[in-house]
Amino acid sequence: MSDVTGREHYDNQVLAGPGGVMTDEVGVITGDLVVRTEVHDDQAHVAVQYLGAEEWYTLTGSPAPLAGHTGEEVHEAVLAAIQAGLPGGLG
Repeated sequence: MSDVTGREHYDNQVLAGPGGVMTDEVGVITGDLVVRTEVHDDQAHVAVQYLGAEEWYTLTGSPAPLAGHTGEEVHEAVLAAIQAGLPGGLG
């Protein structure tokens, strides 16, 4: 999907798995999260926020190259990784 700027993005709610997920700004966060993947310049920029919150945090290791995958494929892989627990961020 695209936003008003034409930038491809995907949003989903997910429960962070064991160990939570590492962010650049505040370290590990846990619980019910919203994950947003924005695609531009052949890179996936991933941010997370607590469900119902306003603040977004950069997932450690973001942005990541698409490496021949679609933005949707990368987003789905990130969701699965967060559900399994991603305390070290993207690696």
